[in-house]
Amino acid sequence: MKLSQGPTILDSPEFLEASAERVELVEKLLAIGTALSNSNNLDELLNLILSKSREITFSDGGSVYLIDRTHSTPKLIFKVAQNDSIPDAPFHEFAMPLTPKSLAGYVALTGESLNLPDAYSLPPEVPYELDRTFDINMPYRTCSVLVLPMQQPDGEVIGVLQLINRKVRADVVFTTENALSLTQPYSDWEQRVVRSLASQAAISIQRNQLQESIENLFEGFVRASVQIIEARDPTTSGHSERVAELTVRLGQEASSIMTGPLRSVHLNERQIREVRYAALLHDFGKVGVPEAVLGKQKKLYPHQLEVIRHRFALTQRTREMECAQLKFKYLLEHPSHGHSESPDGSGCIHCKQIEQTDTQLSQTIQTLNYYWDLIRELNEPDAILRRDFQAFSEETAAQLKALSKYTYRDIDGVTKPLITEEEMVQLLVPRGNLTSQERSGIESHVTHTYHFLRRIPWTKHLKNVPTIAYGHHEKLDGTGYPQGLKQEEIPIQTQMLTVADIYDALTASDRPYKRRLPIETALQILRQEAARTKINKDLVDLFEQRQVFSVLGHTLAVDVQSVA
Repeated sequence: MKLSQGPTILDSPEFLEASAERVELVEKLLAIGTALSNSNNLDELLNLILSKSREITFSDGGSVYLIDRTHSTPKLIFKVAQNDSIPDAPFHEFAMPLTPKSLAGYVALTGESLNLPDAYSLPPEVPYELDRTFDINMPYRTCSVLVLPMQQPDGEVIGVLQLINRKVRADVVFTTENALSLTQPYSDWEQRVVRSLASQAAISIQRNQLQESIENLFEGFVRASVQIIEARDPTTSGHSERVAELTVRLGQEASSIMTGPLRSVHLNERQIREVRYAALLHDFGKVGVPEAVLGKQKKLYPHQLEVIRHRFALTQRTREMECAQLKFKYLLEHPSHGHSESPDGSGCIHCKQIEQTDTQLSQTIQTLNYYWDLIRELNEPDAILRRDFQAFSEETAAQLKALSKYTYRDIDGVTKPLITEEEMVQLLVPRGNLTSQERSGIESHVTHTYHFLRRIPWTKHLKNVPTIAYGHHEKLDGTGYPQGLKQEEIPIQTQMLTVADIYDALTASDRPYKRRLPIETALQILRQEAARTKINKDLVDLFEQRQVFSVLGHTLAVDVQSVA
């Protein structure tokens, strides 16, 4: 026979209410744990830890301290503070000595918790005391205090969580008069719960600090890589940094557009960082290009021009020696020094012969000087774009053809061309200072960059860095390199990088092989490239209208309208 049972303690309203509160607390703790895991910003994380701890315990105020062990003498850093009764109180981060004299310092050094019913009434034997500066200045009355170590699993204390004035009700606002009557001590159960939360917070803080250290490490790696690039190619010093600043600003401006063709462009903070790294490293592949090509300032390398100069000097000396030998031979063959009239009565035959030899020598020297001046002029990168070189005259073309056939005898008596075929090809480069072979070597830096960046184990937020950098010499019409991509195949971040790269190349003052162009001229060239469907017209318009170039300190003389 089954006996009926009466009500038990499990059915009492008090037990049911307590159980409901515990369930609610567990749910809060789980939610807090999730929030802590998702937070990547240290300040946000510390504020979250403090606010949730106060919420669970009905604390009026609180603060978070972190231990700074980066110096020979560790410090305690006051990071975050909150107070419901004085929400507008000024809180500023500051460092304080890590000593057991303060409540937070004692907990940080010992790893023990402090649960004080009234911080103004402490036993005389304790080493710590409450700093009443805040209470005096506000004014405020600190009563109950709970100070807990934020401890890692290995026992290391990385910070301190301090809660102040546990309220009797959540809606209480304290004054100096009612503080004692409206506060209550923190319970042992609350101390255990919040200490557990503090330990969980310590793990989140450690993760956050580790993430920050990794990012700082990678930032250092990127900057070291940029220094390597600049060391290899001093002529473009600062280029990568400037391009990164321009690209980031252009990305930010594009992301602020709400209407028009760029309204769909929205780069978040992670994507901005991604495009910045791509811009900083877009030229890293230059480490695989010969230094002589990277540093080439003229069409001929300095040693080539010097060798040619010696050839010209040797040729002139040879002609002078041959002229002297001819005159000496003639005088030996015609020992008479008397005046011998020519049959036509025009003068002395011997004198005429010697004068003719001198005239031929003078003409040879004059021709050599002309060719030398021509070579030096052609050696300038913009020579063919200046004067009448844009379209060679027939006379100039004939002179260059004659020069290519001009020979000399070296010191061994071997006849060689005064200007080699390779040197002539270099001198006749129509634009710039690089031959097609040298330009191909320079262009290969894009592929070198891509292969280098692909080897880096990027996080998912930075995985597109290699692709963004790879396409910075692509053109929207497919005429770029190395892949010949068209507009729909080129990421918008790469198109931003391309505009920034071209602008800086045009306006940089550190290129010895070309003059710096004024901003107006550079913008005109960008517009022309956009009109030819080489680069993104909308980005060029935005670049000019929002004066993105001002990030480099450049100013435009004319007024421009901003994009709506």
